[in-house]
Amino acid sequence: MAEDHEGEEETLYGTVKWFDPAKGFGFIVSNDEAQDILLHANVLRNYGQSSIADGAGIEVVIQRTDRGVQAVEILQIDPPEVGESAAGLEDIDNLDPEDLAELEYLPARIKWFDKVKGFGFANTFRESDDIFIHAEVLRRSGLSDLMPGEAVALKVMDGERGKMAVSVSAWESLTR
Repeated sequence: MAEDHEGEEETLYGTVKWFDPAKGFGFIVSNDEAQDILLHANVLRNYGQSSIADGAGIEVVIQRTDRGVQAVEILQIDPPEVGESAAGLEDIDNLDPEDLAELEYLPARIKWFDKVKGFGFANTFRESDDIFIHAEVLRRSGLSDLMPGEAVALKVMDGERGKMAVSVSAWESLTR
């Protein structure tokens, strides 16, 4: 007779197959689990993020239910592997990783972000200068979308056309 593991929690590492903030859910795949794992938007929000990039690595606590396997807590998110550089990101790609690591995160709010256009802008607190955010920087940071007014933390550098984000983090994830 097969053992019933319903309700038991376990930890595993997987990859985000896809996540749609508008639908409020997505799925994770893992070598440790035969079926896709449901990732609900509330679980992601409890981690402090409203979106997650496809291909991001993710460590989660899962629970088996009569409706399948679902993530109940996120322990860690790793950005997806960096592919080819997107146009306009040469400045970032040429940064020494040690120099990037030394940049401090600045508190900011999203002014607007258009996923279709592939960019948006934010403002750091007490500053009026717009900071450009490219969709690829967002993806490399493990995020897929931003909402107006959302609190984030940005690592910023001066680019050819002004200030630009080189890393984006959900504000709540830095306060852990």
